[in-house]
Amino acid sequence: MNAQAPEPKDTEMIATEEWLYEVRKKIYSRAVTGWFNNWRVAMVLLTQAIFYGLPWLQWDGRQAVLLDLTTRKFYFFGMILWPQDVIFLALLLIISAYSLFLFTAIAGRLFCGYACPQTVYTEIFMWIERKVEGDRLARIRLDSSEWNANKITKKVLKHGLWIALALWTGFTFVGYFTPIHTLAGQVLSLSLGPWQTFWILFYGFATYGNAGFMREQVCKYMCPYARFQSVMFDKDTLIVTYDPERGEPRGKRSKGVDPRSEGKGDCVDCSICVQVCPTGIDIRNGLQYMCIGCGACVDACDQVMDKMGYPRGLIRYSSENALKNKWNKRQQWAHLLRPRILIYSALLLVLVGLFVGGLATRDPLKMNVMRDRGVLSREIPGGLVENVYQIQLMNTTEKPRRIRIEAKGLDGLAVYRRNVYEVPASSNILEPLEVTLPVDQAKKGIYKIEIKAVSEDAKPISASGQTTFIVP
Repeated sequence: MNAQAPEPKDTEMIATEEWLYEVRKKIYSRAVTGWFNNWRVAMVLLTQAIFYGLPWLQWDGRQAVLLDLTTRKFYFFGMILWPQDVIFLALLLIISAYSLFLFTAIAGRLFCGYACPQTVYTEIFMWIERKVEGDRLARIRLDSSEWNANKITKKVLKHGLWIALALWTGFTFVGYFTPIHTLAGQVLSLSLGPWQTFWILFYGFATYGNAGFMREQVCKYMCPYARFQSVMFDKDTLIVTYDPERGEPRGKRSKGVDPRSEGKGDCVDCSICVQVCPTGIDIRNGLQYMCIGCGACVDACDQVMDKMGYPRGLIRYSSENALKNKWNKRQQWAHLLRPRILIYSALLLVLVGLFVGGLATRDPLKMNVMRDRGVLSREIPGGLVENVYQIQLMNTTEKPRRIRIEAKGLDGLAVYRRNVYEVPASSNILEPLEVTLPVDQAKKGIYKIEIKAVSEDAKPISASGQTTFIVP
């Protein structure tokens, strides 16, 4: 039996399959200079100076910023936070979220374009790539050429620098959780622990893969922010836009020629705006979720306009309403203060005030009182009723304190045997506490009492806790 020839597939089905299985095309972004590029470079330098430099900064003989998970202490310069202070972490995350909402409502994906770690490290890796392999055309020629000594040397050098930077990034990251001087000594002596080794390599690998290879794929497909950013946009949000009324119809022309005399717009169709885009989009096709708002196309287009003798701003930060109504910059900025912005700003100010106020008024002495379940209540010699508790005292300051314990709430109530405790700096202790009451002082029952801790300092600090006293 002869096999039947397969039926030809529908053209639309073939196109769909090709799209579904499309292989990523490498983007060779072109270097650009200009006002927005200078801001990107400044943000890269600022963020990385903070990230790489902060762990090495010392404060009162210790690391200034250290998240010590082993001892559950989090050092931030002169302040120590404990797991009980998780409310401040929650507030900080909420503040970050509202800041993101505010900045996005004002000017789109500013965070993505200038401060996102993915963008920052991609910029650094691309800078290394340009220094080693050259700019866009040189890299295209190198990748399309046959393997030879020159190509191998450049590729090995580039990846060697990438790996070194990625490992240093992983080392710095772990240095926020393990004292970095100790960590450096362990690295030099090859005595790293398994978890430290794992996280240095894991974070380094993530940096190497995301910034060296995946790049725009993270922004396009992995980042959730790209998917819900449109919810925070409105028609007055400043975004990177192309002015089609001015630019179309686009086309080539000689320098110095009036485009209107040839029935053309200001766009010379040079595609440089596409070549400099780190995500490889054409901003002339309108706003796309892949746009990270870096402004590279604005710088590139302005340079072309300067060379052609046309006004700048064919591609610019503008809003939908500004383009539609042909507003000038003053009118455009006047429409930024709309209800959404005012609400976000007010909420952000309140949250920041709560955060700062909470830190400023945070009690440096904390106390927990827990009833000893083994001994609820008993009579002891001397005509006394004794209740036993476990008292936890937490000294969040970096100086030792002597703490005196008092019991209040019933006449004759007293702390038995020991009422003074020594609490070391930035430490906590758990000790038994015995509270007594004369037998004839109160009737049988359960009474609410207060346990108070007071430091014996020139400026005493105190803490208190509520519990019950049982008279059998």
